[in-house]
Amino acid sequence: MTSALLQEAQAAAKLDNLAKAEHLYKEVLSNSAGTNEKAIAEQETALYELGTLYRDHKKIKELEQLIQTSRTVMSGLAKSKVAKIIRALIDLFSTVPDTIDTQIAVTKDCISWAVSERRNFLRQSLETRLVSLYIERGAYFDALNLINTLLKELKRLDDKMVLVEVQLFESRVYHALRNIPKSRAALTSARTSANAIYCPTLMQAGLDMQSGILHAEDKDYKTAFSYFVEALEGYSSQEDSRAISVLKYMLLCKIMLNLTDDVHSLLTGKMAQKYAGRDIEAMKAVASAHSNRSLKEFEEALETYKTELSSDPIIRSHFSALYDTLLEQNLVRVIEPFSCVEISHVAEVVGLDTRQVEGKLSQMILDKVFYGVLDQGNGWLIVFDEPRQDATYDAALDTVRHMTTVVDLLYEKASKLN
Repeated sequence: MTSALLQEAQAAAKLDNLAKAEHLYKEVLSNSAGTNEKAIAEQETALYELGTLYRDHKKIKELEQLIQTSRTVMSGLAKSKVAKIIRALIDLFSTVPDTIDTQIAVTKDCISWAVSERRNFLRQSLETRLVSLYIERGAYFDALNLINTLLKELKRLDDKMVLVEVQLFESRVYHALRNIPKSRAALTSARTSANAIYCPTLMQAGLDMQSGILHAEDKDYKTAFSYFVEALEGYSSQEDSRAISVLKYMLLCKIMLNLTDDVHSLLTGKMAQKYAGRDIEAMKAVASAHSNRSLKEFEEALETYKTELSSDPIIRSHFSALYDTLLEQNLVRVIEPFSCVEISHVAEVVGLDTRQVEGKLSQMILDKVFYGVLDQGNGWLIVFDEPRQDATYDAALDTVRHMTTVVDLLYEKASKLN
């Protein structure tokens, strides 16, 4: 009976008849007569398919209620199977936009249920999931508090698989909080734990991706690129959506290394063609602007591809540094022919506000990018030639240094004779 109901529900779902499919799936779930393996498997299928149906139709409240229903339906199953089902149903939220708060609330509710049922494995799994949701939402301190609790428990239980995942999350949180030393220490711990177990492909790709991000923070873009290559292979082999982000980071490394030829060769490769789209076009536009040393082109690329370039904090932070570099290059190119030039003229040439250009020129003078002084009264920039140190000064210092050595040796010799 249940089998026929399930088939009818699946047929209604294919025809996009939500009301009929929902009614039939609920009948399958409410059928308590079947206790054999086949009936349980059909109920499990009904849960997944009804959840998918709710997700596709953006029925968030209904999906939330279904997760609560699943606890009763699957109460007689093995704990590991129940954990798998609940996690899978919660994961259905991930493709629905603007549901982070709902996911957090549902996950917390499931954690409370797991605690009351003494299902520690499920609780740890859900708490790990909650950490990832906190990170996605930007609630880093909440994530850190939960991570610290989980780490103590996991180290005591010696659950290396979950431990690696939590330590990787810890590294990401500290990186987001700009505590790079602690982020690097957490990643080292994660890699050490991963060496003691078989590390799944996606987890290894996550470790490589985080390693690349931290090396990029140190401006070691060459090493970062090699880690991103490994991460891309892992994510791509599993058809994971994070592959596109890693490919963007690879292109970022080449741009920061000023290797625009390598950028074009990567863009014409099979991997880039596989992930072709606005994300890759955005990086291509930035590479072209950097190659031409054009601040205007760079700003146009940032405006045209605002979503693709500004939504990722890693890309955004490095492009901020790239913008400063390009601005410096443009300003140096403009002031190079002059010994004295109006700041308003420099601002007009580079297409920026006078006050902004004045502030940047002041910073460049302090950083000794060039030598000069700002005459703010007249609105001028006076540029000096780079001062040359007189060789006589160095020679005099060397002579004094040698004379000191000679005097010390003579003093030691006189002391011994006495």
